[in-house]
Amino acid sequence: MSDALQAPGVALRAEALIGLRRAALMKTLDIPLAALPGGFVTKRKGHGQDVADVREYVAGDDIRHLDRGTTARTGTLHVRRFQEERDRVSILVADFRPSMLWGTRRAFRSVAAAEALALVGWRIVEEGGRVGLLALGAGEPVVVPARGRARGMLDVIGGMIRAHDAALELALSGVRHDPDLATGLARLDRISPRGSEIILASGYDSLGAGFQERIDELSERRSLRCLRVVDQAAQSLPDGSYPIVLSDGTRTRATVRGARSETVSDQIAGQPVLTIDAGQTPDATARLIAAAFPPDRGA
Repeated sequence: MSDALQAPGVALRAEALIGLRRAALMKTLDIPLAALPGGFVTKRKGHGQDVADVREYVAGDDIRHLDRGTTARTGTLHVRRFQEERDRVSILVADFRPSMLWGTRRAFRSVAAAEALALVGWRIVEEGGRVGLLALGAGEPVVVPARGRARGMLDVIGGMIRAHDAALELALSGVRHDPDLATGLARLDRISPRGSEIILASGYDSLGAGFQERIDELSERRSLRCLRVVDQAAQSLPDGSYPIVLSDGTRTRATVRGARSETVSDQIAGQPVLTIDAGQTPDATARLIAAAFPPDRGA
């Protein structure tokens, strides 16, 4: 990939997305994803009896789950993570289409979308669930089957990086047309089982004909969560195509659509949405997600 596309905030970096694991556990520990505004809260039966894996202790962990053998062997506190008594499958949908490949401050909207999905995904596998990926761009989508534990999340991160690198290269070659989002979401029928969760991070540009119907179909048999990624600093910009000069002098363009109306509605196609600013730090995003997913008091 071109050196110009390796700049922080432009490229996705594996170490950065892996590093979000700690932020996700610190900010959202014991906070169920199902409590996203407008979603339903799923009652849990407990942590189960089967040990899923052993990991390093994070502040807030139940000390009763301390794994004495690993702690003694490593000299560092480790706790056991138990497999939940129900199977939970979540598909993370990352929008890397051309309209997501721009940003005015810290990061491209596409990078912020990947960070938000990584924060959510790390907590899902921590709770014993399985995560998969559908990454949409101007080229062929990238699909990663749902798997559990840290290995499953690492596979998802690898898929996001491959898809994002391909999207950047296409943009640099002059591909700037968004495929319809509705068309891209059609693949979810084949890769997300009934009863699964779908977490969609997008700017919701170029929805396409039939988008409302597609969302209705998905939400009928699955739990749909919508994350909308915006660039708050671009609120004053009129719609249009803007020139961008990359760090090596390469010139490209970014298209801004609907910037002034992005914060008007708190719904997408009738679904509640959590809005994330690409200009804020990942830690701020972690706090925002934690605040939006309040604990299930009835569990």
